[in-house]
Amino acid sequence: MSSGSSRLSISAVVISSLLFFSLSILSSMAEATTKPDEAAVQIVYVERPEAEEPEAFHIRTLAAVLGSEEAAKDAVIYHYKHASSGFSAKLTQSQVEQLSRQPGVLQVVPSRTYSLHGSRAGTSGIMGL
Repeated sequence: MSSGSSRLSISAVVISSLLFFSLSILSSMAEATTKPDEAAVQIVYVERPEAEEPEAFHIRTLAAVLGSEEAAKDAVIYHYKHASSGFSAKLTQSQVEQLSRQPGVLQVVPSRTYSLHGSRAGTSGIMGL
């Protein structure tokens, strides 16, 4: 491996690590500011079900926490079925904790929207437009 590609590879690792660390801190800060009884949109990552349709598995998993399939259907905002398996739903902190303990649930994280800031001129220049 050449010295230039080695430096580029190390730089990519350092930048990736810093980005991951920054997002982890932001996520932790956001979780700390949510009130326990206040519902917020969460992304729930689950194991890919093999014996049933993903939507049915999502509803059944959420119904175990919310008390009924009807309540689960009302709470689900979106089903993720292609690149990952999971769903988004509006949940309180207590519901998040209960859901995290359900079989097949891998992770529950707050939904976040990030905006990239920059001038149109700067973006156009970078992209050669």
